[in-house]
Amino acid sequence: MKKLLVLSAIVSLLIVACSDAGTANKDAASNTSNNGVMNPTDQLNIYNWSDYVDPDTVKNFEKENNIKVRYDYYDSNETLEAKILIGRSGYDLVVPSIANVGREIKAGAYRPVDKSQLSYYNNIDPNLLKMMDKVDPGNKYAVPYFWGINTIGINTAMVEKALDGKLPDNLWDLVFNPEYTHKLKNCGISLFDSPTELYPLALHYLGKDPNSSEPDDIRAATNLIKSVRNDVKRFSSSGYIDDMARGDLCVATGYGGDLNIAKKRAEDAKSGVHLQVLAPKEGVGIWVDSFMIPKDAQNVANALKYINYTLEPKVAAKNGNYVTFAPASKPARALMRSEIASDPSIFPTQEVLDKSFIVSPKSQDAVRLAVRLFQQVKAGQ
Repeated sequence: MKKLLVLSAIVSLLIVACSDAGTANKDAASNTSNNGVMNPTDQLNIYNWSDYVDPDTVKNFEKENNIKVRYDYYDSNETLEAKILIGRSGYDLVVPSIANVGREIKAGAYRPVDKSQLSYYNNIDPNLLKMMDKVDPGNKYAVPYFWGINTIGINTAMVEKALDGKLPDNLWDLVFNPEYTHKLKNCGISLFDSPTELYPLALHYLGKDPNSSEPDDIRAATNLIKSVRNDVKRFSSSGYIDDMARGDLCVATGYGGDLNIAKKRAEDAKSGVHLQVLAPKEGVGIWVDSFMIPKDAQNVANALKYINYTLEPKVAAKNGNYVTFAPASKPARALMRSEIASDPSIFPTQEVLDKSFIVSPKSQDAVRLAVRLFQQVKAGQ
């Protein structure tokens, strides 16, 4: 879920990836027996979004399997992609979003997943596998972990005060309509620090294809964001969690589960901050994050053990309760706390889903243009 690197760096890494792939394959092969099965080790290196697993999950996995887990964090898909495309990431498991998976697979960044080692694979919601099949044909490389929505969170009291007690009919006006953003400026607006996440929302608001790669559409989205730029306090893909919980922001675009984490932190602090996670009737962005094994992984067997462990319904439910996202393991929902399992910002209603969109991959030219224009907007140009 979450600092944006300029695209030129990513493009350079794509080139480097090709030359490094052979070396990475040799390194991985050194830990592989003649029959292709990874030799046993006692290590596992995971690179994942922050606040994206119940800490007990990792501790229990380590204890039950006598495996030591190194767990590092990133805060945006751009950061992960820049590292993974080098071909020498140093990790055994990563968790990219659906919008990046296809491009990274084509670059040869991942190993196929041996599903015979995943006894809980059939627990995965078939709808998620269908979504992933569009970017990972045959579900060869990606194993869904969580899914959720890109939406809006608000500080109820602060927003009502700024807007004289009335929310707009189209809730996306809160972040994309200067008539509203100018009134909310003083209490703090945060937008995604990622064109991958933000531009589809802007295009959807404009009534355009959210996943368009057309230059004119990308410029239209840029102009929309530019129209509210002076009212935006910060661009963030993870820092908004604590900012919202403390009452330092009143409106934020964010991942539904992260916004719910902010809500819970505010409640636990008993500071008087009351947050609401919205699910606009106009629709939201839908994403799927998946476990994937980098090409240079040194502990593949342990990576597969960990994937399977998180698909077990009780473990998946515990993780879902902690991170307030919808787990890929379909039976887990029935085991989750009722207030989470019934929350429309975590499990959206069919009415909202019908007007929503899947965040899909864009062409490389489109990504390059969006990153360049977004950087200019952030710089106030």
